[in-house]
Amino acid sequence: MMTPTRLNNRYQVIRDIGAGGFGQTFLVEDTQMPTQRRCVAKQLKPVTTNPQIFQLLQDRFAREAAILEELGEGNTQIPRLYAYFEEEGQFYLVQEWIEGETLTHRVENSGKLSESSVREILVSLLRVLEFVHSQRIVHRDIKPDNIILKNSDGIPVLIDFGAVKETMGTVMNSSGNGTSSIVIGTPGFMPSEQAAGRPVYSSDLYSLGLTVIYLLTEKWPQELQTNHETGEIVWRQYAPRISPSLATVLDKAIMSHPRDRFHSAREMLDALEGRNSSSPAVAVVPPTVASVTPVANGVPVTTVSAPLPNYQPPTVVSPPTAQPVDTTRSSGMGDWQKAIVIGGIIGAFVLIGLWITRPQPTPTTATADSETDNSGTSPNPDTSSNFAPVPSQPTPSITSQEAVALINNWLAAKERIFGRSYDRQLAGRLTTGERYRTTIGSIDWLQNNNAYYEYFSYNVQPKRDVFVSGTEANIEVNVTEDLILYVNGQVDPNQTTFGPQTQSYRFFFEWVGDSWKISKVQS
Repeated sequence: MMTPTRLNNRYQVIRDIGAGGFGQTFLVEDTQMPTQRRCVAKQLKPVTTNPQIFQLLQDRFAREAAILEELGEGNTQIPRLYAYFEEEGQFYLVQEWIEGETLTHRVENSGKLSESSVREILVSLLRVLEFVHSQRIVHRDIKPDNIILKNSDGIPVLIDFGAVKETMGTVMNSSGNGTSSIVIGTPGFMPSEQAAGRPVYSSDLYSLGLTVIYLLTEKWPQELQTNHETGEIVWRQYAPRISPSLATVLDKAIMSHPRDRFHSAREMLDALEGRNSSSPAVAVVPPTVASVTPVANGVPVTTVSAPLPNYQPPTVVSPPTAQPVDTTRSSGMGDWQKAIVIGGIIGAFVLIGLWITRPQPTPTTATADSETDNSGTSPNPDTSSNFAPVPSQPTPSITSQEAVALINNWLAAKERIFGRSYDRQLAGRLTTGERYRTTIGSIDWLQNNNAYYEYFSYNVQPKRDVFVSGTEANIEVNVTEDLILYVNGQVDPNQTTFGPQTQSYRFFFEWVGDSWKISKVQS
């Protein structure tokens, strides 16, 4: 395609910066500004020329441009939007030109970055993401190429948001409605839920974590291996001198499942800076920034799972420490007097210790008399004995709520049991019976069939009360599932999602030891 010389009769093209699947990027001069300031003009080409959806593209493009304007005005680490327009069937954005080098170029030119430099970059970008996510936006394409260190002050700037690209991928579906036909993101830096077209806020944190690992190791995600037992990315051997605190933060950020990652940029920032995530957040966004109204093809704002309630540890009261003796002042006591006082203090502590550790009295018959045996009469225990009577084993019981909780626990752990690595210990804690003794769920089946499902969400609703008979029980429930299919450890490119769909199941339970376990499932 021939490079245009002037855009919108205003922007003079200086040179072509780059090209991709969505169009080209140009360095231009604004001929209608006194300084003829330099800008970046991005040409965005729709994937279809269907005239029926062209108006839809125009409307969506205008809304996404408005969001980019809000973001650029609200944060200095996001390029400002100067203009947007449509010309000859192509859509254009004109944005602030950031003079600097990308993180990719920095590593290619200078090698690995120091931990202190990486921490500064990470903290700065987490504050940007905290602002972006507060506007209900997910960037979706965080990678070293999309982060520029400014020449003027070295501050990182986040570029190339993915929402407008998604708009350009709009096509007409079988129902006659506009729908996105593409997945936004870069392989390797993109987590599985984003590859299935369902990004969440922690998807950006995943991409940022792998970006930071690249800065520390010079290794692209495709060069890193995964742990065969956990399925998680292994990278620490390439950065042996990194502090354990930073390594732990990065490990959590790049967990394969969203629920295991940080749920927000603020939570990750607090962990990085050694603060309790429950502490008040420091405002980093100017209060004058306006909120952005969600758009039709905007980003999902619900997270995969909520963080556990903040745990407040019990307060531990330490004994008062002895104060140092001021040797410059006279206490008025001689050495023998001091010795008597110190000896008295020590003796008092000994007596207190003996009192605390004295043998405790046995329970009285008054306490025992308040209980009754199975016949309804009060027992008459031998009060001379120090041993309490051994209670009989209770008859196992389970309520519908407890059964649903067990099913939820099973579903939450299912991809860990049947995922890329088979977790025998977790399977043993949750399951028993024929379903896991046959080839349906055995390790042999998993090794011979490299396809498995992962849950995005699920909801369990009981249809009837649980039926209990001795050490067995069952319940009929409706399960609404939202699934993604993996083949050979990768998202299936042909059929990525299955759901949400509701199906009735009957779960069978078996009392094993001292707990109920799922023994069989019938659909």
